[in-house]
Amino acid sequence: MIETDEQLGMNRQIARRDFIQATVLTSIALMLPSSCLVPNNENELPKNYYLPIKTGMRGSHDGSFETAHALAREGIQFDNPIDSGEYYDLIVVGAGISGLTAAYEYRKKFGLESKILILDNHDDFGGHAKRNEFNQSSSTRLSWAGTMNLEYTSFNKSVLDFLAELGIDVNTLHKKLGFAYGNDKPAIWFDEKTYGKNLLVPGFSIYSRNEDVLDRIDKFPLSEQDIIALKEFYTKDTNVLEGFSEEEIEKVLYKTSYTDFLEKYCKLSKDVVEIFIKSTDGYWGVQPHSLSVAEAISAWLPGAHRLGESASKVVGNDESEEVAMFPDGNASIARLLVCSLIPDVCPDANPKTIALAELDYSRLDLSNKPIKIRLSSTVVKVKNEDHKVAVTYVRHGKTMRIRSKHSVLACYHSIIPHLCPELPSEQKKAQQYQVKHPMLVTNVLVKNSKALDTIGISGAYCPGRMHSKVFMTKGVNKAGYHPNYEKDETVPLMFWGMMEPPKRDVPIHDQLRGARNTLFQKKFEDFEREVRTVLDGLLGPAGFNVSEDVLAITVNRWSHGYSYGYLDLWDEKYKVGKAPLEIARQPIGNVSIANCDAAASAYSQSAIEEAFRAVRELK
Repeated sequence: MIETDEQLGMNRQIARRDFIQATVLTSIALMLPSSCLVPNNENELPKNYYLPIKTGMRGSHDGSFETAHALAREGIQFDNPIDSGEYYDLIVVGAGISGLTAAYEYRKKFGLESKILILDNHDDFGGHAKRNEFNQSSSTRLSWAGTMNLEYTSFNKSVLDFLAELGIDVNTLHKKLGFAYGNDKPAIWFDEKTYGKNLLVPGFSIYSRNEDVLDRIDKFPLSEQDIIALKEFYTKDTNVLEGFSEEEIEKVLYKTSYTDFLEKYCKLSKDVVEIFIKSTDGYWGVQPHSLSVAEAISAWLPGAHRLGESASKVVGNDESEEVAMFPDGNASIARLLVCSLIPDVCPDANPKTIALAELDYSRLDLSNKPIKIRLSSTVVKVKNEDHKVAVTYVRHGKTMRIRSKHSVLACYHSIIPHLCPELPSEQKKAQQYQVKHPMLVTNVLVKNSKALDTIGISGAYCPGRMHSKVFMTKGVNKAGYHPNYEKDETVPLMFWGMMEPPKRDVPIHDQLRGARNTLFQKKFEDFEREVRTVLDGLLGPAGFNVSEDVLAITVNRWSHGYSYGYLDLWDEKYKVGKAPLEIARQPIGNVSIANCDAAASAYSQSAIEEAFRAVRELK
């Protein structure tokens, strides 16, 4: 196994450093500091501004959080703002799917001529619905930077109707979806640092009881006793709750952690249980030691076969596996919303071509247009005054104040108490309860998929590493994106997961804060070293040259990632109207509140539904 940074290729000039892209002008612009990107009219973006192709550190990138941290952590007040004299019908704080939907719905309710400004602290719109775009070869390659799926079978009619208005047919997006998060040709990879040697076991999925499970488990780097116990866990159907009362069964299902269930009832050792620890990292953002048995099994972890008839209470209660998907995840929804609000950004945009549509960011914030999206603008105060709303924001070092008739806060909840000091203390406390789950999505463009094809895998679960899974993003060839992978062509590999909480035996909110701090302290080089180490150990034996075959790396660091959803082990059963989310989202004056936090649900349909509600509340 390669050990040194030089052997790993850490010193090579890949696209993260010199931004090799198809368009020279764009690459030059993206190498410049943000202050050099501001044109003469400070609110307009230059013609060559296009952020999806930027590699390196993205997500909560440098420049997106410093002002908010100064406000929330250091208590800095941004007094004496410059009054710009701008006035709008609506100011939206947050250009994610919820904020963009709020603007879309506001025009339907209050008139298509409404003047709307959308402010966002990031240098690109979309919130977590962003894309990573690679042009290091002859063909564009797309991957997801954040939110990915449309779990359309659980959508209500209003959300489906909304998507249909945008021209999105979820059934068409679902059809012929040749992508399964690496589960079509799965594998598990044990790394040398954690398990003493690099060992790849193709054909094994931790989530399923496939017919070859016994042969696969025999290869695991575990003791003979642990191997026997794990094989029995997967193959036996013995009901471990036999003879339990209804009350006792309920306690096991909803008040026992999944890891305790594996140890106490399924007789697996701590070493074996540790293999399952990262199994829910990417799609939940909470590890199994903090999930109940019911939550873990409804999220596809094995165990239902050991519960007898009581399994019927928990199996199938979570979202369906049926999903629709764009090649860039839900970034296409954000792009379609932007193009609907500001048609000049891409006049020909439609769901059949949106994946490769060329968006003109210089049209986002034009002074003569009724709707504007102003990026790199961090809101620091929102206040009701004289039947209007005064909004103060910081952009490129300048503190500005603007006004509107209405405002929708489509930002995460825990920042709102700092933006709106006038809120009741009970509402502030409820908003701060919504501690988001820190998430990590790292996309790596490699020269080709030969090494994975040689081994016969599409991805691997990595229980000992920072990212829980790595997989190819082939198979979502829709919306104008039809890459030719038959040739020796580049392919993105997605590394997916979350940071391990520094302590497991603490309340869940402390776990999430600790994981966030760990994530935030990491530098880009730490992530690069990690993915190169994994690729060398996983694919090196099949001919992958980690020094030569990595073309680009984009790290999407989401310090405030998935919205917190109430958990069996940590949250009480709230009475109607008493849940933190219900208290937190109450409107105040001409200000209403959207975002997934308002639903305590980390799904795009929740972001859309909360935008509907927020606009309905405006009078």
